[in-house]
Amino acid sequence: MSFLARIPATPPTLMRGLAIANLVAQIGIGVTGSVVRVTGSGLGCSTWPQCEPGSMVPVSHAEIAPLHMWIEFSNRLLGVVVALTTAAVLLGAFRTVPRRRRLRGLALAMPVGVVAQAVIGGVTVLTGLSWWTVSLHFLASMVLVWCSVLLVDAAGEADGPVTRTVPAAGRGLVLVSTVVLAVLLLAGTLVTAAGPHGGDPATPRLALSIPGLAQAHADVLFAYLGTLVGLGFLLHACAAPARLVRRFRVLVVVVLAQGALGGIQYALGVPELLVSLHVLGAGLVAAAAASVWSATSARPVPGQEPATPADDLRSLAGTAGDRG
Repeated sequence: MSFLARIPATPPTLMRGLAIANLVAQIGIGVTGSVVRVTGSGLGCSTWPQCEPGSMVPVSHAEIAPLHMWIEFSNRLLGVVVALTTAAVLLGAFRTVPRRRRLRGLALAMPVGVVAQAVIGGVTVLTGLSWWTVSLHFLASMVLVWCSVLLVDAAGEADGPVTRTVPAAGRGLVLVSTVVLAVLLLAGTLVTAAGPHGGDPATPRLALSIPGLAQAHADVLFAYLGTLVGLGFLLHACAAPARLVRRFRVLVVVVLAQGALGGIQYALGVPELLVSLHVLGAGLVAAAAASVWSATSARPVPGQEPATPADDLRSLAGTAGDRG
């Protein structure tokens, strides 16, 4: 008997709980990473995968303050927690009955992404916190947050036929807004790369104008808001499902709050606390956008029979009767 066969089947509520825990962990590791950066603790551990040559834990020496050592080491420990969470998600997905290919695929992406993040983190340390590696580290986190949201939804869905909840124009607009969001996140990393918080006082910064980069970041934000305005009108016109409308409203609120926070942050000279809050906001925006993307499609609930054409006709007849 295989190892997996000895493990009890995963109840749907447990699978969803594991997926939510994974989502929280993926957003949280991004926030703690920003704490490492704004406190100048990026080289608190001077090497990788060890913290110091010959030691997995911090070793006191004159070149690095103990506080910086332990901040960076704590972030690495949280990375271990994230890895364990993704392992639990993967195990739960493979013990979910009946088998669900999409759920397993998304669950498998989690540990693969964590391994990729560990490698990127190692390159970041070994290259002395080069700005482009830090940017890549953050963007990879946002991809994992996005996939984590899809995993949460997949935990409550079967691998049945997909029903589109908006017309093709709506799905196209969601795709366009997602591309603009990706550009927005990339522009944000460039502002950070040129800004004062490099993770270490000796880290070279991106040699571009901060005001110019900040203005470009704001311009892309307005473009993203424009796509959301268009999407809002379209959802109203096509009478989109309440679930999708609720998620869209959450996205709008989070984006507006993130934009306001960014403006305050820039006006106050980029204080450390607001930087970490802005990273948290970026994770929440990515999560909210992913939830809208996911809600443009619907799949059967596990144990629920797929709808047949006859069911659709009865549903339409019932709707017509209600309107009459």
